[in-house]
Amino acid sequence: MTTHAAPEACDLLIEAGWVVPVVPHGVVLEDHAVVVTGGVVQAVLPRPLARQRFSAREVVSRPDGALIPGLVNAHTHNPMTLLRGVADDLPLMQWLQGHIWPIEAEVIGPEFVADGVSLAIAEMLRGGTTCANENYFFPDVQAAVYKRHGFRAVVGLPVIDFPTAWARTSDEYFDKAAEVHDQWRDDALVATAFAPHAPYTVSDANFERIRMLADQLDVPVHCHVHETAHETEESQEKHGQRPLARLDRLGLVNDRLIAVHMTQLTDAEIALCAERGVSVVHCPESNLKLASGFCPVGKLQQAGVNFAIGTDGCASNNDLDMFGETRTAALLAKAVANDASALDAASALHAATLGGAKALGLDQRVGSIEAGKHADLAMVDLGQLETQPLHHVISQLVYAAGRQQVSDVWIGGKAKLRQRELVGIDLAELIANARQWRARIASIRIS
Repeated sequence: MTTHAAPEACDLLIEAGWVVPVVPHGVVLEDHAVVVTGGVVQAVLPRPLARQRFSAREVVSRPDGALIPGLVNAHTHNPMTLLRGVADDLPLMQWLQGHIWPIEAEVIGPEFVADGVSLAIAEMLRGGTTCANENYFFPDVQAAVYKRHGFRAVVGLPVIDFPTAWARTSDEYFDKAAEVHDQWRDDALVATAFAPHAPYTVSDANFERIRMLADQLDVPVHCHVHETAHETEESQEKHGQRPLARLDRLGLVNDRLIAVHMTQLTDAEIALCAERGVSVVHCPESNLKLASGFCPVGKLQQAGVNFAIGTDGCASNNDLDMFGETRTAALLAKAVANDASALDAASALHAATLGGAKALGLDQRVGSIEAGKHADLAMVDLGQLETQPLHHVISQLVYAAGRQQVSDVWIGGKAKLRQRELVGIDLAELIANARQWRARIASIRIS
């Protein structure tokens, strides 16, 4: 007589028409389920076997859905969501110095940062993003808001060579960075990184201090690098070196460096990044909108450089849509490389998930659907008109699906979006709050 073992208890069983785990690369598992216990993926297995082996407290079944790892937005300025559309169609320095910095000087403070991050979290969740790499002022406030909403984030500890509402002197920037890092260093959801603004706004002395502290504290360094041709030319005139060479001289070109934009790269610089383990974050839509240049993604890919995808802030994008960003990245890579095979769909999805997680130092925790990793997951409804007929799942996810097709999102196994409805977030309140900020910002007079 055959006896069957009693089903094993689990918290959550997610059944999907397709599971796209990202690891192994390019694999699609049809009619599979993901078992979640204690916020962690316990198993990935065929749906009938999952039903047989596990007894779940909750079962979510989406036969037309593709379950993917939550998207990782590897470069954001999320408080700037409140500046969406205030200064469009301008080159970077005119946009930044003539509009953004003067407005920020009037509004930056804890309230602005908290409200901007709250709005951004809702937008990101509705688009399948479960983790953001943040670069802005008042990181203490950002961290508290991300934690309150149960959203995974790496919060940048800002360093810049001029006074702001956050800090007045270099010592104050570093003292406050140490305080925020100490407060959050053991948190399960919120981590920290140093966030020097850019080579043109940070001195050698401060970069050297960052390098020493990043090594001591074991945190990444998140920095805009080689964003424009003007930046590289100015660095050559001022320092006798291109920005990346200067960072290398200061000991920062290593596997902690998250280099954002990187539109101006020589073959030798690409080889250096590959050799040192630098991660590059590609922000194609912001770069296009500000006419900053083109990141040579095809060459980075061929060289073996880890690269990720970020939206940048809403003041220069103007959205936090990682589906749109990933599609733009894939299409632009082909045009820049003059090669239709550059950044294929599976590699683009990898960049938007595991590539981002690796850049942030979180690849052992998130970025793919594997047993033992945190259950940061997004379900995409591929049964909609816009993704029919369905010949290739990953192709449809990258080239056809839109963020409005994200039906469900989980972070650490906790539902954050359920059937397109945000969990625990009042949408009407967020919109009303955004409108009062619009009125406040509209009243600012820029000289």
